[in-house]
Amino acid sequence: MITRIELDKLLLGNEQDRVEKTVSTNDATKFGEAICSFCNDFPAHNKPGYLIVGVNDDGSRCGLPNDEKFLQTLMDFRTDGRIVPPPVIVVSGFEYEDGYVAVAEVQPSFQPPARFKGKVCIRIGPRKGTATDIEERILSEKRSSYAISWDTLPCYGSVLSDLSIEIFKLIYLPKAIDEETLIANGREIKEQLASLKFYDLKADCPTNAGLLMFGKNPKLFIPGAAVQYVRFVGDDVVSEFEYEHSFEGDLTTQMKVMEEFIKSLIIKKVLVNIGEEHQYNFPVSALKELLFNAIIHRDYQSNAPIKFYEFSDRIEISNAGGLYGKARPENFPTENDYRNPTIAEASYNLGYVNRFNLGVQRATSALLKNGNPEPKFLFDQPTNFSAIIYKKKR
Repeated sequence: MITRIELDKLLLGNEQDRVEKTVSTNDATKFGEAICSFCNDFPAHNKPGYLIVGVNDDGSRCGLPNDEKFLQTLMDFRTDGRIVPPPVIVVSGFEYEDGYVAVAEVQPSFQPPARFKGKVCIRIGPRKGTATDIEERILSEKRSSYAISWDTLPCYGSVLSDLSIEIFKLIYLPKAIDEETLIANGREIKEQLASLKFYDLKADCPTNAGLLMFGKNPKLFIPGAAVQYVRFVGDDVVSEFEYEHSFEGDLTTQMKVMEEFIKSLIIKKVLVNIGEEHQYNFPVSALKELLFNAIIHRDYQSNAPIKFYEFSDRIEISNAGGLYGKARPENFPTENDYRNPTIAEASYNLGYVNRFNLGVQRATSALLKNGNPEPKFLFDQPTNFSAIIYKKKR
């Protein structure tokens, strides 16, 4: 994080494309655009950008009072989904005699282009605004050079016709891109897909994320792209089973199908005591969060499907791939990282997850509120992650 000495130097300098100074404390749009532009790092400084709040253009303080709540307002941009993929931000406050200064240090994204409410914001010197088609293409090609996540890698052997362009255009685009940008969009389909990380322009083929989200037959290229549901009569896998189903196909469609499946075929009313209102064996939101969490975080290089098993007393969701990146047994679930950041971003845009990095905590809270026992998570194996959700007792 920036030091007091480094901040003093920035305050004395003219505003540049790595620094945004403002006296406003409630202009969320201005904050979001600045953070998004630092994520995109269009000039390729490969250095963090700084949103400095509480100072004038000349660096003098404006008398901002010390308010820790404001720091949290800036930190909320990390998880609330206004910027996708989620930005990497560190926020600090500094006391001066003539006013408080809040600083958000924003790291360049390895998954550009980043979007704030559907718009790609960039800065080039004094110029600020929305990226042009050519600038978006540059950012997309810049992402290809990083190639740090499996889901953004090109899927060699696949072609554009392996994707359902209709699903991409009619279902996904209106939810991922703001209306003004859509109306002005004159780019050809490959560039549209590439700007959202679903196509690799250099390799001239879909990415793994593109095939998972819109593929006509994802399993042809990614054999493990499936969720296997089994309902057992008893409380273990050797007992008889009464129903099974495999969810296959593009995730844009299948995640909606899974959501409806949970609501109609798993969730049941239970009566705790006569005269009380009906409650449910599981809260819908918890099952959705944990199932979609498995879809987002799983290791798709494994050929095994996600296991979605219902027993007489519980549900177990198991996926290939253990804790990833910054997530460790000692900091789970407060610390998180994304094995498949583009799948996570797409799931958010489609409304299947509400916030980044909080799925396990939100599911746990919903279960406890519904009266279910606390869920159990098995993450001591590097190649597997499991969530066990116990039914609410009558």
